[in-house]
Amino acid sequence: MSGEGPNKAGFMARRDAARERLDGLFGAKGGKREDRSAWFDAVYETAGGDAAAVPWADLAPKAELVDWLETHPGEGLLAVDVGCGLGDNAEALAQAGYRTTGFDLSPKAVGWARQRFPDSAVDYRAADLFDLPADWIGRFDLVHECYTLQALSGELRVRAFTAVASLLAPGGRLLLLTRTAPEASTPDGPPWPLALSELERFSSLGLEHIDRHAYDIRKGERVIPHVRDVWRRVG
Repeated sequence: MSGEGPNKAGFMARRDAARERLDGLFGAKGGKREDRSAWFDAVYETAGGDAAAVPWADLAPKAELVDWLETHPGEGLLAVDVGCGLGDNAEALAQAGYRTTGFDLSPKAVGWARQRFPDSAVDYRAADLFDLPADWIGRFDLVHECYTLQALSGELRVRAFTAVASLLAPGGRLLLLTRTAPEASTPDGPPWPLALSELERFSSLGLEHIDRHAYDIRKGERVIPHVRDVWRRVG
């Protein structure tokens, strides 16, 4: 499998070509749960071991996650990385002391993560956010969600909010990284960035908001607004 990262020659050109190809696959623009599931599987199946062909794979943990972990070490707490992909964010959680489970819908992604990190302490699992193992409900002290909600639209997105929140133990924290969009806008996804008002859904799911940090990511001339949001399960 290719070990090249985004800074290597040719990586971004291959990524642009992959995005164009993947946008043409059935399920790319949303639809039913089965359609999106098939699309995510196809991303990993057709990548051929090249991370450039997985649009969200940076081969490094998100900088905003690393920054947050510097002041919030795990000390043996249970964490879960939702949609772990190739494993970089899950590895960062484990290195910060969390006993970490990383799960992804795609068994191919999980196998790839295990292959990249053969000596990892992370428990990598293939699992469906919409059909979670019963013993995961209310289990985790920290839930990390990066870019999963923004990859869904409509009813699936609403259901995903509920599923993500259900993983939290009493007093547990949700750490969320996402692109943001202006209120009342209609993003043409994927991804479908979240308006800040959408995040208030977590309030109705028994969570309280405790921190928000807005930041930008630059891609060439594009400036993409993001937010790092932290919520806590009441009780």
